[in-house]
Amino acid sequence: MNQPQNQGPSAGFDFNYPTIISILYLLSFVTGLTGIIGIILAYVWRGDNPGGWEASHYTYHIRTFWYGLLGSVVAVILTIVVIGIFIGMAVAVWVIIRSVVSLLKAQKREAIADPQTLWI
Repeated sequence: MNQPQNQGPSAGFDFNYPTIISILYLLSFVTGLTGIIGIILAYVWRGDNPGGWEASHYTYHIRTFWYGLLGSVVAVILTIVVIGIFIGMAVAVWVIIRSVVSLLKAQKREAIADPQTLWI
């Protein structure tokens, strides 16, 4: 007799689009270039799939990239007065936390509650 299968999240690691972008952002701390690939994919995939739980992740990722880049530029400029080092570390932690939050929610196929926020 056939039993209904669970339609929830899979038991394994789900490589959905927001997960891939999160991983690329996290890898950018090692490679330096995968963040650019991540932002390009976020814009492309946002255009392909405008609805559903993934849409909030694309907005969240796009804002994370651009504000992270802005914070990094400010940090580099302010490095001459030393405070830029601390700003750079804070920006890195902020990007890592936001990427991990998105990764965890994407694995559960949950939307980001407020993708427009700059908070975590």
